[in-house]
Amino acid sequence: MADSFSKKRKFQKRKFKKQKEKALKREERKTSNNKGKGLDDMLMYVDANGQLTSTPPDHAEKAEINVDDIRLGAAPIEAEEIRKTGIITFFSEKGYGFITEDKTKENIFFHSNNCAEPVKKGNKVSYEKEKSPKGFSAADIQLVK
Repeated sequence: MADSFSKKRKFQKRKFKKQKEKALKREERKTSNNKGKGLDDMLMYVDANGQLTSTPPDHAEKAEINVDDIRLGAAPIEAEEIRKTGIITFFSEKGYGFITEDKTKENIFFHSNNCAEPVKKGNKVSYEKEKSPKGFSAADIQLVK
């Protein structure tokens, strides 16, 4: 069904009004833009906390920095204990099991071929942790007495 003349007229008026408002906003943005301003108008300073501010820093608050205290690069790697201790929490008849490490409570796989003496579930042992194709495993396992 076709719209009446008055409906079309109202629609055209609203459309024309929106276009005018849009043009006014565009002109306002053009006159108040910040492009092309000199550096003097946009001066920013960094305060003692590293935040940008518009006020210049107060030179009385200047802190002395010792150059030797600045550390570049990654944090140093702390040496890990070679010999670790733990308790055997699982031991299979097939000859493999798991040791729960005392400090990290991490489970580490072991095989009875790496044991110096026969072991069983619940024994406290010391071992060396080594990287294997499927993760970490225990080697040179000895009973702690």
